[in-house]
Amino acid sequence: MNYKQLAKQFPELKDKLKSSGIVDTPEEYVQKTFMSALMMAGGLFAVTVIIFRHPLTILVPFVFGIPLFFYLMKFVDVKILQLQRQIDEEIVFAGRFLLIELHSGVPLHESFETLAKNYATVGVYFGDIVDKMYMGTSLEEAINDVLINSPSANLRKILWQVLNSMKTGSDIAPALSSVIDQIVKEQGIAVKEYGKKLNPLAMFYMMLAVIAPSLGIVMLVVLATFVGFSLSLTVLLAIAGSIGFVQMMFMTIMKSARPPISMG
Repeated sequence: MNYKQLAKQFPELKDKLKSSGIVDTPEEYVQKTFMSALMMAGGLFAVTVIIFRHPLTILVPFVFGIPLFFYLMKFVDVKILQLQRQIDEEIVFAGRFLLIELHSGVPLHESFETLAKNYATVGVYFGDIVDKMYMGTSLEEAINDVLINSPSANLRKILWQVLNSMKTGSDIAPALSSVIDQIVKEQGIAVKEYGKKLNPLAMFYMMLAVIAPSLGIVMLVVLATFVGFSLSLTVLLAIAGSIGFVQMMFMTIMKSARPPISMG
């Protein structure tokens, strides 16, 4: 298998790996993903052979292997989204912390270093800037490198404003304060939009995960009483499992729809 040629089919993969913090090269990532999909398809093939014992089970690796590969390739996108949410939950507090440091007269690189020690997610990127600077890279180049690979648009706004102020020689604090205020407003709008989405989601949750199962089970018990068939423990456990799955699905949807905010 020529993984280098396969990696070329994903031209954005290199940049995505940098943004996600995954240290693999595109070829290494594609190879690991391909092997994972192959092992999962092989395991699925073994299970279907044991259960069904049918000649057509030989098609299982081919039918499921390729979709599994493309599905697993999306892991890097999921990782970027996770980092983006984590950054956006801290970005306003980190930005205000940086403003306080600058208003106190602390040099910019020392402010970055202190910020890196106080914020778990955002601090990684500012710590990377400091590390690059101590290794001989200019502060402007270090900021630009981290800015390019940042998974969060809000973090890029702050870094870009700092970099732009450094290049023009203007005061960083006023421009940075304006950017933070803009981020707060955008997060406020996102919260209002989430509130509008939450009302129909809550209604569907009540109908499909609470009311429908409750009435359905009551009607099933009454029907079983009149018709004369018994509900086995297996059937009841299957119904309970289905209800639990639906409720978990709704909770996951609501959680994923919640905007990452750091308004305080």
